[in-house]
Amino acid sequence: MKLRKKSVGLLAAAFAATMLMSGCGQVKIGYIEGSRVMQEAPQVKSLVDEGNQKINEAREEAQKSLQDNPDMSQEDAQKAQVEAQRKMASLNQSYQMQLQQKVSAALQDIAKEKKLDVVVDSEKEQPTALMGCVDVTDDVIAKLQ
Repeated sequence: MKLRKKSVGLLAAAFAATMLMSGCGQVKIGYIEGSRVMQEAPQVKSLVDEGNQKINEAREEAQKSLQDNPDMSQEDAQKAQVEAQRKMASLNQSYQMQLQQKVSAALQDIAKEKKLDVVVDSEKEQPTALMGCVDVTDDVIAKLQ
């Protein structure tokens, strides 16, 4: 029984040593400055501008509808406002999702290219990544040209 415990212990130690020597214990971490990506990436800026334009159009349409119908009851006016708010929220959510998909796709490509295990969002004011990480902000911005 003692020999079996020793064999299992030696086998486990050998396995652990092999894993450490092969680099399985290393994690490569990248980071981006999300605010820079939002400000500098052309695809992101155009998508944000388009979304803001659509939301403003929906807001103006709702205001015009209320102004064109001064005899509208208060209940109908409230319903129109609620409907306009829903439409704007839906547009906002749709554009947020598109934005997230574009940035995620770019991040996945760059993570594969640079063989990164994790990419975190790190801002200069409150950095998440302090040292030992790869800055991929410029790569993401370039990918979103």
